[in-house]
Amino acid sequence: MTAIDELIAPFEKMPGGLLPALHAVQDALGFVPPEAIEPLARLFALSRAEVLGVVSFYRDFRDQPPPARRLRLCVSESCRAVDGDSLRQAAQGVAIEEVHCLGDCACSPAVELDGRLHGRMTPARLARLLAEGQP
Repeated sequence: MTAIDELIAPFEKMPGGLLPALHAVQDALGFVPPEAIEPLARLFALSRAEVLGVVSFYRDFRDQPPPARRLRLCVSESCRAVDGDSLRQAAQGVAIEEVHCLGDCACSPAVELDGRLHGRMTPARLARLLAEGQP
């Protein structure tokens, strides 16, 4: 049995088990690799296309390894109203994921860096946070 088979086996009899199995693979590996598609399809009696369709439909699933840093930039009206767009320049060279709300409107502009929420962000402060996390 492969490592992927071991990860997904507990979900075989679970109704709607494909989604929890995909989460288990991604939690363990950081993404859903191409070699996981066939075992998932086999386990849940689905076609490869059906499994790929689920992976590509939900934004939370990745089919590529995640970037070293994850920066989510709020582009809602609240953050834009206080010059949130200026944060892009401070994030040169970092993959930015635009989101429409991080739920921190009272502390706009907001970003989420590597899973941690930061409010009242400035370009200078964002540049410092990004530099601190570099090896």
